Amino acid sequence: MVEALHNAGVVVTGAGGGIGAALARRFAAEGARVVVNDLDADKAGAVAEEIGGTAVPGDASAVVDAARDALGGTVDMYCANAGVGSAGSEAADEDVWARAWDVNVMAHVRAAHALLPGWLERGHGRFVSTVSAAGLLTMIGAAPYSVTKHGAYAFAEWLSLTYRHRGVKVHAICPQGVRTDMLSATGTAGDLVLKPTAIEPQDVADALLKGMEEDRFLILPHPEVAAYYQARAAEPDRWLTSMNHLQQKWEATR
Repeated sequence: MVEALHNAGVVVTGAGGGIGAALARRFAAEGARVVVNDLDADKAGAVAEEIGGTAVPGDASAVVDAARDALGGTVDMYCANAGVGSAGSEAADEDVWARAWDVNVMAHVRAAHALLPGWLERGHGRFVSTVSAAGLLTMIGAAPYSVTKHGAYAFAEWLSLTYRHRGVKVHAICPQGVRTDMLSATGTAGDLVLKPTAIEPQDVADALLKGMEEDRFLILPHPEVAAYYQARAAEPDRWLTSMNHLQQKWEATR
């Protein structure tokens, strides 16, 4: 039992399926009062009914006020989980880039802007950002996704270093492949890079709760990502060459 979750008011965006639904289920099992948010109202309602939570469908960028009302006035923990897995290169349409920025980064910024005044006044609050290993490393064939997930990680990092002394706890979840609809949509690049080590959504939820118990910022459901991240920082050219070899291998299959 994670004490911080008992009777806590928790919001999970993008919780109609995948990682978000797994988080919502696990939080409810730990005694939290959960708001399930998703663009798909039917999916949000189904998960909320299953866990005894409250469905607040709609755009994740504008959910805070309605979620706060549904929880009786206070959000204790916010999980910025909604995301889009935009593929493409620098040549992707500008609306693809704009949507990736809006959902993967700016929705987090807007939520924090709405929540922080209350959290700082009370001296506690918890922000969880579902980033991706792509936010620490990168992902071949997916420039909009990789770049904006770097942004999501940077924003979570900034929140933590800025407000941790004022009682705000931040966690950044950075898994590699997770068996969700988003993984299925990654095509041959995902088949090559992500599927061989893909885990279940509930494994991500387990990793987050363990990280919460240990008060860790960076949550790595795939522990090997730590070594990749260290290699990237220590020897960037060697790491980029290795990733380029992976890019060439992918191109050969297309």
